[in-house]
Amino acid sequence: MNIGATVVFSVLFLLVTVLGFVAAGWRRGNLDELAEWGLGGRQFGTIVTWFLLGGDLFTAFTVVAIPALAFGAGAVGMFAIPFCIITFPFIFIVFPRLWRVAKQRGYVTVADFVHARYRSKTLALAIAVTGILALMPYIALQLVGLEVAIGALGFDTSGLTGDMPLAVAFAILAAYTYKSGLRAPAMIAIVKDILIYVTVIAAAIIIPGQLGGFEHIFAAIPASKRLLRPPTASGLADYGAYVSIALGSAVATVLYPHAATALLSSKSGNTVRRNMVLLPIYTLLLGFITLLGYMAVAANVRGMPEFAKYFAAYGNNFAVPALFLHFFPSWLAGLAFAAIGIGALVPAAIMSIAAANLYTRNVHLAIVNPRMTALDETRVSKLVAVFVKIGAIAIIFGLPVSYATDLQLLGGIWIIQTLPTVVFGLFGRTFDPRALLIGLFSGLACGTWMVAQQHFKTSVYTLHFDGYAIPLYAAMWALLLNMIVAGALSVPAWMRGAASFTGLSGSGDSLRDEA
Repeated sequence: MNIGATVVFSVLFLLVTVLGFVAAGWRRGNLDELAEWGLGGRQFGTIVTWFLLGGDLFTAFTVVAIPALAFGAGAVGMFAIPFCIITFPFIFIVFPRLWRVAKQRGYVTVADFVHARYRSKTLALAIAVTGILALMPYIALQLVGLEVAIGALGFDTSGLTGDMPLAVAFAILAAYTYKSGLRAPAMIAIVKDILIYVTVIAAAIIIPGQLGGFEHIFAAIPASKRLLRPPTASGLADYGAYVSIALGSAVATVLYPHAATALLSSKSGNTVRRNMVLLPIYTLLLGFITLLGYMAVAANVRGMPEFAKYFAAYGNNFAVPALFLHFFPSWLAGLAFAAIGIGALVPAAIMSIAAANLYTRNVHLAIVNPRMTALDETRVSKLVAVFVKIGAIAIIFGLPVSYATDLQLLGGIWIIQTLPTVVFGLFGRTFDPRALLIGLFSGLACGTWMVAQQHFKTSVYTLHFDGYAIPLYAAMWALLLNMIVAGALSVPAWMRGAASFTGLSGSGDSLRDEA
């Protein structure tokens, strides 16, 4: 066990635990109201929202998995940079409009908006269930990041005894989330982001200095992994996958319920816009995080005997912790692992709150008990947030880690299928709700089938047209089918609407009334 690192890790973990409970009295409001507990009273300003979104979108799994991808696959791992560049303008356009509508009409979830826009409980229920199912493996993967950090400290994370630290961490998380709601991750996110920045800046200075500089680091990357394979006369090679994964990841990030929860907690639409101007700072940070994978290749951490058992247990996900253990002093390694561990707790808290709000407002209220009071809603949401965390722990404890990763592949594909309903609905009632529902199910089935055909080893599916191979992120193929089905089935509704409008042409007054 690394005693120095463990002490620093424990102190910082204790600090955020205290902050989680103290947050209940921060920006005091009635936490028996769902908007106060689940959205922080919609009162977070630019700075708090910036930290909250940073903690929400840049998770522990981001810090561990993206460098691991660069470590194993090379240039493909750099997809995270254009993914961020696409994400922020998308949010800038879409979410201020959603925020305004949600604020005016008291919506807590995106499914609330869907229900009101299309007057369809069934469509809102489908959107809510899709969001909950997509979130569950995402929460579980935060546990994977936390488990890697705890294992790097020297703890045995196998067996029942090894599961205890994870269980205790999530029990504490459940307790202060139950008490403080969204205020807890908002306050803790400030500490988490500061720790992440300190860690990455230290790594960008210390590690290249000991490896002979960035020139030596890039020279150590095999030529086959330094660049993407270019398109050929018969296919797009890596380009189609690279571009579609970047685009699909950006869309998925915006549509995940926890992103909506964080953004709807802002105090104004302009707060959202200002954050989209400031959040690209994280893109620069993510660039250096990705480069940690290249640094791990240059340092040959996989060939270091002291890390052999860890790579056997965690695979490429241990590349970044190995770097920290090898190059950082003990106290700084502890700080880095605390950043990863706390980076798991913040998004896990927001995700569980988002899932609980969806269940309460769009499943329980719609089906189980339509007569719930506002107090009942909050009580149900608090309990569901606890059960969601228990479910995430069950996924990790009951299934191999590879299953959680497989489910997360599906989660990203599933959540993108809500785009026609949610995003297009913000700018007009273009599609018929029944057509959207059938399109949604078509996209979900198609995306799931494509990933299953690849035996869950990749989310890229290659279609062949006239001898030309087009590899794309399966979510994009499924979304294309989704929109084609929804559009085709909406044509009769468009024709009925056009006929109804034409029938009014004989009366100018009636026409103006309809408009």
